[in-house]
Amino acid sequence: MIRVKNISHMGEIQDQNHRQSGSQVRIYTGDVATSAAPAVLHTLLGSCVAVCLYDPILRAGGMNHILLPGTRQNRFGTRFGIHAMELLINELMKQGGDRRRFIAKAFGGANVVPGLKASPIGDDNAKFVSMFLERERIPLVAQRLGGSQAVHVYFRTDTGKAFLHSVDGSQLPKIIH
Repeated sequence: MIRVKNISHMGEIQDQNHRQSGSQVRIYTGDVATSAAPAVLHTLLGSCVAVCLYDPILRAGGMNHILLPGTRQNRFGTRFGIHAMELLINELMKQGGDRRRFIAKAFGGANVVPGLKASPIGDDNAKFVSMFLERERIPLVAQRLGGSQAVHVYFRTDTGKAFLHSVDGSQLPKIIH
């Protein structure tokens, strides 16, 4: 497992027969993780976006968690789109992946704060990811971008399958006040 930045924890995942089948890794804002071994990468997204890359021949994949599109020259570079995407691609290639085989899935980009007068961050993030993947000629085979609900994303690095759970934000105003 290659994990770039902010290792949180790794717990064992189990298959239906309760045998160990890999690691579970939580991805926080600015994190990038790749693995050629079976693992489940998961993250919680609101306006942020995550891209899951997969090489179906190598059966390896990875995920990033992008806070904002674009780039910044500072120690938090992987929180920004260009750096996070380049790092994800490069780390998966270090695992033996061939970028000509990569396929992508993208999630998040929700507008979870109603009434913002500025350009919604979620929309900007979703546009960035779609344009970046198109420019890099990496097929976007599945997506759940936009909307108004946060999602919890689970991505299996050995199969390329992604699972989503919508997060009901109905309690948010009660928590904030």
